Amino acid sequence: MARTTFKVEVLTPEGEVFNDDVEMVSTITTVGSIGILAHHQPLLAMLNPTELRLYKSESEVVRYAQGEGFLQMTGERALVLVDEVFAVDDLDASELRDRLKRAEDELSNAEENSEEARAAARDKRRYEAFLKLAGG
Repeated sequence: MARTTFKVEVLTPEGEVFNDDVEMVSTITTVGSIGILAHHQPLLAMLNPTELRLYKSESEVVRYAQGEGFLQMTGERALVLVDEVFAVDDLDASELRDRLKRAEDELSNAEENSEEARAAARDKRRYEAFLKLAGG
């Protein structure tokens, strides 16, 4: 059964990644999983690193690995602002393991409660989530 579609934009600091109509958006916010359909109440949510699924139809799903960011739903439009996003099929498990190792090293070498420690912890969470999506 077809659902009503709505416009979704996915933006990173480098520019637009996705701009099309979808039936549903599925992701994870800082307070849990969420699925957004057309006519959803206005919403502003912080996003955790995870998989972003954009359902163009029941059989066509566009999948991304999303970094931290925000989701805003207003009227009939959703805006996903994230620091980085990759097509799930483009993820390289070996490269992600290397990035995760670097983040873990930076975290262990950073001064406790410093900005460097917070950034390394964010990177560690992101690469752990991306590595799961890559199947590694």
